[in-house]
Amino acid sequence: MAQAQAPRLRLRASHVIRSAQRRELYFFTLYRVFQAGLILFLQQSPIAWPFATVTMPKVAMPVAVCYVIAAVVLMLAARRSQLPLAVQVAVGIVLDIAATLLAKLAMEGPETGLSMLLLVNVGAAALLLPLRWGMSFAIAAAAGTVIEQLFSSGLFVAGLTPSFTSNVAESTMFALSYLSAAILSYSLGKQLRESEELAQRRGEEVSNLAQVNELIIRRLHSGVIVIDREQTVRLTNEAAWHLLGQPPQGFQRLPELHPGLSQRLRQWRKAPAEESTPMRLGRELAEVVPRFTQLGGEDGLILIFLDDSSLASRRAQQLTLSALGRLSASIAHEIRNPLGAISHAAQLLQESENLDTTDARLLDIVVSHCQRMNGIVENVLGLARRERSRPERIDLADWARHTVSHYVEEHGLQPEQLRVAVPDRSLWTMVDPRQLHQAVVALVSNALLHGHDEHLPARVLVQAGFNPSTGAPMLEVSDHGPGIPDSLVLQVFEPFFTTSEVGSGLGLYIARQICEANQASLTYQRRAEGGSCFRITLPPAVALQTH
Repeated sequence: MAQAQAPRLRLRASHVIRSAQRRELYFFTLYRVFQAGLILFLQQSPIAWPFATVTMPKVAMPVAVCYVIAAVVLMLAARRSQLPLAVQVAVGIVLDIAATLLAKLAMEGPETGLSMLLLVNVGAAALLLPLRWGMSFAIAAAAGTVIEQLFSSGLFVAGLTPSFTSNVAESTMFALSYLSAAILSYSLGKQLRESEELAQRRGEEVSNLAQVNELIIRRLHSGVIVIDREQTVRLTNEAAWHLLGQPPQGFQRLPELHPGLSQRLRQWRKAPAEESTPMRLGRELAEVVPRFTQLGGEDGLILIFLDDSSLASRRAQQLTLSALGRLSASIAHEIRNPLGAISHAAQLLQESENLDTTDARLLDIVVSHCQRMNGIVENVLGLARRERSRPERIDLADWARHTVSHYVEEHGLQPEQLRVAVPDRSLWTMVDPRQLHQAVVALVSNALLHGHDEHLPARVLVQAGFNPSTGAPMLEVSDHGPGIPDSLVLQVFEPFFTTSEVGSGLGLYIARQICEANQASLTYQRRAEGGSCFRITLPPAVALQTH
């Protein structure tokens, strides 16, 4: 992300630098207008006559008027023109050098002052232009100053003897000053531009980090409220808004937002080391554990974290189930060998010819319970080492017909005990057929065992179709039994939960895990005419192929 943002940051920084240079150019043009007006004032004002004498009126007046007009035009162009900055600065400095030197040549008295005014022009040009351009104009100003002094001394006037006075040395000093000013101004401008570019980049990075932090805070599962010392709310994220019962916007202070939370904050300020206990923010709201953190000393901001205690309980439960699953798999693996030995020994005893009826009955009980224990061990080991799903595109209707037919034949059921109902059209879905078979067999076995009234045979229906609410393919396993009590509906999919003396409590749990691994869902519904219905909603084949 940082690499992608680097060009954009550099572009914004260069834009800011250009804006700053345009502003500096405008002030430079204002100075030029002042300079041109001052030259015109020295030539035409009676007040300036004691200090300045015009020796060449035909040169002085046109130069001063043209300089004023050009200075005003350049000032307006600096605000509105789209010409490159370097072009405007170059044209202006050429005009400054030419006008100042001609004014010095046409007047006597203010030569030193005009040279000092030109020093500012040269320095400003070097501040805004690259080094080679700035030095070129500084050399031009220096050379022009020396040549103007030579003209003033009569070197190029026929019939006059050149008069070199101390003004030549003064002009040389000004020439060196122009070069020095150009170098120093360029160095200063470079440092300023680099500093401004660095500050702009840092500002953009800080702004981006602030946006990232705000996004992270908003997406946190824990509620976050930021308040100041006066308990004015500065920030709340979405999780806190939901935990507080989705209050309307406009609450500015914590006591208005939730008085109980404000009271807990006052208690924390009195005893910061005291651990917070859970509290309920509303009658129908989740129980939360508020935690407080002070930032920046006593006068800094206060962060309030609201942790949903139910989430913590579910995480703890998941960790416990994970640990129990690994432990159960280890225990099941250790039980498997002695259990197999017991079962094998019981089967050998059953082959004995000296068994009476009582002993044979006891051996049948041993073998039956060994088979039950072996089924539990197989379920636990299968849950622990379950393979990843390998989805295939299958016709759910055809698959359901084949699976039910095979199950009836394998278990010797009557046709009315297990029936299948599928539409004539195809129901294409993407699912691992082996894992779907395992889940459906678990549901069918559970329905045949528990889904019928006492002294009545089981009647189970496997039905394929489309989910009426989503239109996705679905498979339902329903029975005509007493159904599941409402108090137990939320527990039927928990591991090791069973109401039967012969069940392991893992069938429905494993079936749901298999469905989730295949991007499907397993839900329970009570049938209107009585009995239970377990619905598997599968992903459509087209959606999964696109994904």
